[in-house]
Amino acid sequence: METKEKTNKGYESQLNDYIAQEKAAIDLIGIIGKLWFEKSIELILFRNQLKDRSASEIMNLHLYAKDIVKKSISVSDSVMLANELYKSDVCPSRIDIGKLAYEYQQEKGNYKSATDFINDKLKDLIGKKSTQTPKDVILYGFGRIGRLAAREIISQAGKGEQLRLRAIVTRGNSDEEIVKRADLLRTDSVHGNFPGTVIEDLANKALIINGHTVHMIDAKNPEDVDYTAWGIENALLIDNTGVFRDDKELSRHLKAKGVDKVLLTAPAKGDVPNVVHGVNHETVDLKNTKIFSAASCTTNAIMPVLYVIDKELGIAKGHIETVHSYTNDQNLLDNYHKKYRRGRSAALNMVITETGAESALKKVLPHLAGKFTANSVRVPTPNVSLAILNLNINRETSLEEVNEIMRKYALNGSLVEQIQYAFSNELVSSDVVGNPCPSVYDSNATIISPDKKSIVLYIWYDNEYGYTRQVIRFSKYISEVRRAIYY
Repeated sequence: METKEKTNKGYESQLNDYIAQEKAAIDLIGIIGKLWFEKSIELILFRNQLKDRSASEIMNLHLYAKDIVKKSISVSDSVMLANELYKSDVCPSRIDIGKLAYEYQQEKGNYKSATDFINDKLKDLIGKKSTQTPKDVILYGFGRIGRLAAREIISQAGKGEQLRLRAIVTRGNSDEEIVKRADLLRTDSVHGNFPGTVIEDLANKALIINGHTVHMIDAKNPEDVDYTAWGIENALLIDNTGVFRDDKELSRHLKAKGVDKVLLTAPAKGDVPNVVHGVNHETVDLKNTKIFSAASCTTNAIMPVLYVIDKELGIAKGHIETVHSYTNDQNLLDNYHKKYRRGRSAALNMVITETGAESALKKVLPHLAGKFTANSVRVPTPNVSLAILNLNINRETSLEEVNEIMRKYALNGSLVEQIQYAFSNELVSSDVVGNPCPSVYDSNATIISPDKKSIVLYIWYDNEYGYTRQVIRFSKYISEVRRAIYY
């Protein structure tokens, strides 16, 4: 009887604790919204977006944090610290509430109150006034990356102090075409429904997305459009078509009135800088450069990891193999294609093809150029890819050391937005859909050779969404509208 009573008390205690955490998560949802819309402060939890999350998702993210930092972070602490943030004079910023909560647990004995803790930790952000000028954005092309970019720019708009989506350029803007493109924006077979509203304003050839009026412009040539006719000035134009790849072709956009800078969402040719945000973005001359490339999804996946391993262990040589989801470039059924093998059915075959990963090293990490071979296999999945890095390193290492190096960079430093440390034994490609990091390091898949100087690393990446988040990060950087951060 006594055992039964203890069991019942344990059951009730666990249930009550869960209910308390769920209530705290609901409270956190409220304060997240107030911070975002009233103070332009975006809360994240170890790089995971908290806005538009359910209570259960927030609770699961706190469990993830527990596994990463090896210490429990309670939702209640997050709520308490978020309320302290709301009362403070912190400037518009992006703040990792998980990092703050962890530091509070470690250091709260050094402070009289949570207010003192916040004032000390965020002293560089308190009282700081924003001098940013919002940047108009034009999406040239509205395919897979273009639609995800539209979703993200609108979702991150807040009070409109950073990027403002003003126009989308396509070939054709009849009423029927606008309606079809609106439907493709609302729903997506891979990424699900857009968590917002999309209204067709056919009379004005526009979409109203979460209250933002976005003009749908028809153009056959980049230089033909006068964007100032729609009130668009000094805009960043993001070219998602992949049609124009070099300086000469991309500079045609700059001949259009209202365009200030151009960003290509594909690897560029010629002298256009190929940039992986977090790795080499600070090498770009923002004052004198007008045309940029965000490189490729694969380049954004592998470069952060190669940078870390080379810095910590030294890379002698290596091979990059990507297992990549099929893309619109391939044929759905067997048909003629200008490239070998890509003409065979994408939905039925694994297809060996080339990758630009090795050549991208020359522009992103030039000191590693010539040390790698690379190839790719396209597989019958619609999204999420896997890069396998087979590396010969300059000194002996161990599995524990390699994993700890990657965990350290995933938690601290300049690459926390780029690298996520994954520890699940059951991780598969569908788990990575919607992951905001371009590199998801699979710690349980890492292999160390018997000689301890050859390692194999597995890097997952959402080749659509993770890459798009990198495009948005770099867009904010070249537009000089990045908020202050605390990671």
